[in-house]
Amino acid sequence: MGRVEGKVALVTGGGSGLGAADCKALAREGATVVVTDVKLETALAVADRIGGGALAMALDVADEGQWIAVMQEIEARFGRLDVLVNNAGVVLSADVEDTTLEQFRWVSAIMTDGVFLGCKHAIPLMNKGSGGSIVNMSSTGALLGYPIFFAYSAAKGAVRAMTKSVAVMCQEKGYKIRCNSVHPGAIETPMVQTAEGRLDKPKEIPDGVLPPGTPGHPKDVAALVLFLASDESRFITGAELVIDNGVTIRPF
Repeated sequence: MGRVEGKVALVTGGGSGLGAADCKALAREGATVVVTDVKLETALAVADRIGGGALAMALDVADEGQWIAVMQEIEARFGRLDVLVNNAGVVLSADVEDTTLEQFRWVSAIMTDGVFLGCKHAIPLMNKGSGGSIVNMSSTGALLGYPIFFAYSAAKGAVRAMTKSVAVMCQEKGYKIRCNSVHPGAIETPMVQTAEGRLDKPKEIPDGVLPPGTPGHPKDVAALVLFLASDESRFITGAELVIDNGVTIRPF
C-alpha cells in the first residue's frame, strides 16, 4: 500500500475502460486522483466510487482552453501535479482508402493533439513541485500494421514519438519529469467491445497466465501505469512498454 502516497494524479478518459482502472489503482495506492472525461457524468461516477478526495472534471482533450482551466483548478486545489496519464482515446474501424479526412482529423485531435496538449500544460505545473511522471497510452497499433485501424494507428504512432521527445527534453532541461508510453494489445474494454461489435457480450477474463488470443483485463494495464507513476520506476524514461501477452513477438 502507499506506492503513490501523497501524489496528485490526473487521468484523461477516466470515466470508463482503462482510464477508470487507472484511477482505481492510483487511488488504492494513496494518490489523490483527478478523474477527467469528456462525459462529466462518467467521471463523477468513477470519482465517487474510488473516494479518497477524488475530483471529477469535464475535459475535452482536444480543447486547449479546457486543459488550461483544468491545470488552473488543480493548482488552486492541490498546488501540485505529480502524475499525468494521457489515456483518452477513440477507435475508428477503416483502412486508408475508406478513412475520410474529417475522420482522420477527429481521431488525431483526440489522441495526438490531446497528448500534446496534456504534456505541454502539465509540465509547467509539475515543475512547480518536485517533478513527476507522464504516462502516455499508445498501442500495439503503433508497432504493427493493422489496416483496419489506420487513423488509430497513426495517432498512436505519434504518441510513441512524442513520448521520446518529451523524455529527452525533460532530461536536457534538468526537469525531474519522466515520460513513458504504454502499448497495450487487445484489452477487454468498451472500446474494444464496440470495435468488435459485441458491446453487450463482454468476455470473462480468467486469473493466472493467459493463453494466446485472450484479451487482457484493464487491471493488467493499470498495474503497469501504477508502476510508471510510482518512484519505483525512477530509472525508466522514454521507454515504450508493450503489454500484449506476446502478440508483437510472435513470428506468425
